[in-house]
Amino acid sequence: MDMNDWPTEMLDMLIVGGGINGVGIARDAAGRGLSVLLVEQDDLASHTSSASTKLIHGGLRYLEYGEIRLVREALIERERLWGMAPHIIWPLRFVLPQNQSPRSGWMVRLGLFLYDHLGGRKKLPGTETIALKTDEAGTALADRDGRAFVYSDCWVEDSRLVALNALDAAERGATIRTRTRLVAAKRTRDGWTATLATDNGPQTVRARILVNAAGPWVGNVLSGIARVDSDRGVRLVKGSHIVVPRLYEGDHAYMLQNPDRRIVFAIPYEGDYTLIGTTDDPWEGPPGTPTIDAEETRYLLDTIARYFSKSVAEADIVWTYSGIRPLYDDHAANASAVTRDYVLDVDTGDDQAPILSIFGGKITTYRKLAEHALAELAPHIKRKTAAWTAGAALPGGDMPDADFDAFLATLTTRYPAMPRPLLRRLARAYGTRVAAILGTARTPADLGPDFGGGLHRAEVDHLVAHEFARQVDDILWRRSKLGLHVPPGTGERVAAYLAK
Repeated sequence: MDMNDWPTEMLDMLIVGGGINGVGIARDAAGRGLSVLLVEQDDLASHTSSASTKLIHGGLRYLEYGEIRLVREALIERERLWGMAPHIIWPLRFVLPQNQSPRSGWMVRLGLFLYDHLGGRKKLPGTETIALKTDEAGTALADRDGRAFVYSDCWVEDSRLVALNALDAAERGATIRTRTRLVAAKRTRDGWTATLATDNGPQTVRARILVNAAGPWVGNVLSGIARVDSDRGVRLVKGSHIVVPRLYEGDHAYMLQNPDRRIVFAIPYEGDYTLIGTTDDPWEGPPGTPTIDAEETRYLLDTIARYFSKSVAEADIVWTYSGIRPLYDDHAANASAVTRDYVLDVDTGDDQAPILSIFGGKITTYRKLAEHALAELAPHIKRKTAAWTAGAALPGGDMPDADFDAFLATLTTRYPAMPRPLLRRLARAYGTRVAAILGTARTPADLGPDFGGGLHRAEVDHLVAHEFARQVDDILWRRSKLGLHVPPGTGERVAAYLAK
């Protein structure tokens, strides 16, 4: 469908929100043959879904709060998602030092035993115990006394996960529109009539079902736009991260336990850096685009100082990002203890068209959440549909045996004159779809002008044509993390090219 065309027929589903839950539901629904329109007021993953700690994990600390169901579901999804998208998801070992732990060793080890066995782990290695004084993982630590536990989870390129779900949804028939905002919605017994604000003026569409996947704005859509009374509440919690020059050698991450019992991760990031986060602070302001504050910065820097031998000052921080998590309000006193589980609320008013609102959730469980959402909506869908997404590869993820290293080796043989770092980055981002960018190119020059940092015209054209990128930040910070690597002037050059 052309960007200037809008569906005139009654759609099966209008989805509001282009974060991970919205695109996950769009993909699932489109794959079942439903007509779907997804609208996002900004860019895909422009808020919460690109501001995560970028982990596919069960959530070890959630066991402490009795979230057994959520942890089990997330652990089952962990290896499943890795198999669906091995280019953007890969295993990561976490070192959990016990010498400064506010939790007893037996409690942590019991939690890790459950973590290893709750979710049917098959490929990821289990937990082991190491001596920090003799193991290389202790080298970077200020205190090397005692032991550490080492366990497995996975890394994910979060904003690319969103983009690939949206791409797959579109290829299965869904319409994806960014920079499009829902401004009014009226329902009858037969469906919803929605008014959308677009760059080309207001548009009106009709849908049998409205899905409210607006994340931090879920309450605004539910009560302010759809005018639905609900006793469900959302608890906004701000999480901030800092990125600093690489703190240690090795591909492992650290899970650091602070005296207040909160958890901070230190994770290898973009080769040259270490990602530190996250904070958990109540957020009372509008969702918008939050920024890290001085107290959060100090908290994260103090954590580094508490654990690592290498000193880091505020001036060393190369980048920060913050996001607002729209958690289901379970009335927990501590923001860190608020449930990360999700609640799906279907409202039909007085026997009218349904609206499904999503409260809470986490990236790891997005696919299962989408399945549950379609199950909740089944009575309102005229045709019978079946779940299908379990194990269905995301675009670029259909590698033999989900083996990224073997795929990269084949790609290197096929393109011998291409720099290996460029090939690796492209393979990580696009997987088997990388041929759409490389094509018959033999050298980097064949990919068109380099805007900076190895971002060539062929890649920009691909992102605009297939991944809904429209602005500079869409490309440099969400479809890629090249914003950390490109030289000054790259953004201006890309902007000038996009303007054409």
